[in-house]
Amino acid sequence: MIIFNTTTFFGTDDKVLDELILNIAKGDSSALEQLYKLTKSGIYGFALSLLRNPSDAEDVLHNTFLSVNASAYTYASERKPMAWLITIAKNHCFTVFRNRKWQEEELKENTAQESFDFALQSDEKWVLEEFFKTLTADERQIIMLHTVAGFKFREIADFLNMPLPTTLSKHHRGLKKLKENYKKEGCLNE
Repeated sequence: MIIFNTTTFFGTDDKVLDELILNIAKGDSSALEQLYKLTKSGIYGFALSLLRNPSDAEDVLHNTFLSVNASAYTYASERKPMAWLITIAKNHCFTVFRNRKWQEEELKENTAQESFDFALQSDEKWVLEEFFKTLTADERQIIMLHTVAGFKFREIADFLNMPLPTTLSKHHRGLKKLKENYKKEGCLNE
């Protein structure tokens, strides 16, 4: 059984997040604001890793917190508040996919281009975009969640409903592919 713990998630533990969600259910708007401040980076990073479009990821972030405000009364504390929030975000991501009428095959072939727009200069992006094309969708997503959003592997495994060993092996395999491509292009000497 994978234990999901956000104690180190931006310095906030599950108990604090639980309490905020329960206070939102009671109509406390300051609790919603505080929950947003504590979790927005992680939720945005998760949405961005799925959607690969900053604008869509921002929309999902916004819609996630609208849903949290509207449905906090349904939250059953199991000490997994981030899993609950990520599930809401994931459902909004799937809505975006349905609205775009994307097929799963097309989604897997998209590049990670938009994921790097916020972090890299234009002359650096093309290199990473080319390298990331060699990764599977799962490998890209796990690497982005770990390196960009800062999630721990146990958290990523929980979000993606994937066994921890599988998550670790996909991360390792993805990094190995990136390193091999980097060497092949003469960018890395060993």
